[in-house]
This record gives sequence, structure tokens and C-alpha cells, in this order.
Amino acid sequence: MEKERINSKVLKSSYIPTAEFYSQIIDSLQDYSIFTLDNQFIINSWSLGSTKIFGYETDEILGKHFDVIFTAEDVKNGIPQTEIQGAITKGRATDNRWHICKDGSLFYAYGLVFPLLGSEGEKLGYVKILRDLTERKKSEDAIKKYIKELEDLNTHKENVLAIVSHDLRSPLSGIIGTAEYLKTNLERLAPSKVKEMLNLLHKTAVDELNMLDHLVEWARIKYASEVFSPKKINLSGYVEKVFESLKEYASLNAIILINEIEPNTTIFADGKMLFSIFQNIISNAIKHSNPGGKITVLAKIEATRVIIQIKDLGVGMSKEVQEKLFTPQMSMLSKARKDNKGAGIGLLLVKGFLERNDGEIWIESVEGKGTSFYFTLPLEEPLHKIDSADKIVFDERV
Repeated sequence: MEKERINSKVLKSSYIPTAEFYSQIIDSLQDYSIFTLDNQFIINSWSLGSTKIFGYETDEILGKHFDVIFTAEDVKNGIPQTEIQGAITKGRATDNRWHICKDGSLFYAYGLVFPLLGSEGEKLGYVKILRDLTERKKSEDAIKKYIKELEDLNTHKENVLAIVSHDLRSPLSGIIGTAEYLKTNLERLAPSKVKEMLNLLHKTAVDELNMLDHLVEWARIKYASEVFSPKKINLSGYVEKVFESLKEYASLNAIILINEIEPNTTIFADGKMLFSIFQNIISNAIKHSNPGGKITVLAKIEATRVIIQIKDLGVGMSKEVQEKLFTPQMSMLSKARKDNKGAGIGLLLVKGFLERNDGEIWIESVEGKGTSFYFTLPLEEPLHKIDSADKIVFDERV
């Protein structure tokens, strides 16, 4: 009996795990995607965790190229090849990035890839391991977004105070001064002079009210979350609404408004903000277009967002103006009001609205040839916000 127990211990201690044993261990790791590639980067094994994360059954994914799990943008930028090259030269390659599932949804993962070597040191292919960190990424993004909003709040508060003290207070002083002059000298002034001064008072007061309306709307939408109501919107339909509201203004200089957005294109955004975005940019384009010119609105879908372009063939703008266009500069705002060009505060409003809708804006312009404003909006309700300009790098040990 004692001999049998000893033999049993020997057998147990000398047990060599089988390939099936290791396969069972890998399949038990449901929070990890583990799969292998051959030397042509074709997937040739697939764990149960991979099915859970990506949605592909084993028979659906085997034989597909490694690229299938990467976003179109990453494939275009050669990220899969970069990973493999890193694994070859350094023995392993790691990164944190968004990957794409079978249903088109995205998840954020820590990834590791390394060469799979045979008993003689020959390269058999590669092993890829991914851990889903989407929830952690969402938490990180939420914290970063909150911090940025606090920083923006302080910056914008200072900007609003500066605008109020400079661009609102100065014209009010002029209105008061003109009114006092009229009050004191009305009997001695010629009717034509009185009319001229009253017209000036009226124009300045209207400009002042428009500026104040912009500021109130900017602050209200920027910081009053209860008015934010995003939903699925037909993009082309909103452009037509804006065209209708601006057609008389455009017709004064025979400006042609062209909508080239596909009728079925939809985005996820707040309708009031979207209308204001288009109205501000298009009205500025009309203002800076040459008589008989045209303004074209286009859109294209890229991954999970729509890129909208508003293009004119007008006067364009210098690099210096472009660089400061979305930053409150008191001298620029004052000059814009003086020249009746009015861009300043309206474009700040546009930028704030787009940020609230998880969008961004940029510009391309050539003096004398025209300007294109580009901005993005999400196709669907965003589950997370990708901030490529401020990449989060997680500890590889997680």
C-alpha cells in the first residue's frame, strides 16, 4: 500500500501537461483575448475569451488577416505592421488602443504581441494577447474631461469678463456720451445731424444687444447642461433649414448656396446647437464672399463620425488670423465689430457647441481664394470620447 502511494506521488509529480490542458487554461481566461497568427499574419487559433470580446466565433475568424481587429484608421496608418515589426526587433510589442469588434463597436485594450518560436528556434508565427480596458478608459476620459471643463470654465469666465468690460462697456460709454450730447444740444442741432446721431445710437445699441445675446447663449449652452438634448438628426435637412433662413441675405450679393450632403446622412447632436453652428459659419461665409460667389456644404463619413465641410470662394484669411480665430482676442473682436465683420464671438459660440457635442473644428484658408471650415460630429451617441492628442498609457502590468 505504501509502495502504491509512493508510485502515485511520482506519477503526479512527473505529469506533463498536454496541449489540451493549456488550451483549457487559455479558454478559462474570459477577460483576455488570446490568439495566434502564422508568418503571413493570418489568424490560426482563437480563444473563447476572444469570442467573448470580439464577437467572432472560431470558424468565422480563422483564416482572416490580423488587420480585421484594427480600426480602418489604424490599418491606414500601418499600425498592425508596426506592432509586428516591434515584436520582431524587440522580442515583444505593447500598446494601448481602440480595436473593432464584429458588430463594428469599439473597445479599448492593452495589447501584447510576441513571436512564437519552435523547439529549434524557428519562427512559427506570433501570439497576440489583449485585455479589455474599456471601462477603465471611460473612467480616465471622464476624469480628464471634467478637469478640462474646470480649466475651460475658468478660462472662459476670464474671457467673458474681459469681453464684457471691453467690448460691451466701451460702446455703452459711447451711447451714453452721444445721448448726453443730444440731450444738452438738441435745440441747437440741425435735424439732419440729429437724425445721423440717432441712427448711430440705434446701430450701436443693436450691435451691443447682438453681442450680449451671443455671450448669454454661449454661457448658457456651455454650462447649463439641462438645455442639452442630443438626438439622431438628418444632417441635410438642417442645412436646408439654415439655407432657408439665410436665402434673402445671400441673394443680396447673388450668393449661391449649395447642399451636397446625401439626404440620408444622420448625426447625433443637439438640434438647436447644430442650427446655430451652421447659421454662424454660413452667414460668415456669405459676408466674406464675392458677389456672384457660391458656398457649398459637403459631408463624408469617417469611422464613427461625420466630417462636414463648408466651403466658400471668398476673400480668405491670413495664417495669423487663422491661428487666433477660435481664441478670444479683445483687439480682434473689437476690430471685427468696427469693420462689421463680426466673426469673433460667433465662432467662439460655434466651438463651444461643437465641443459640447463631442465634435471639433478646424479651418483651411488661402487669402484671395476662399475658406473651408471643417467640423466633426458623431454618427451615434458616443459611449466614450477618444482624445488622440492626449493619449493615456496604461501600466503594462495591469
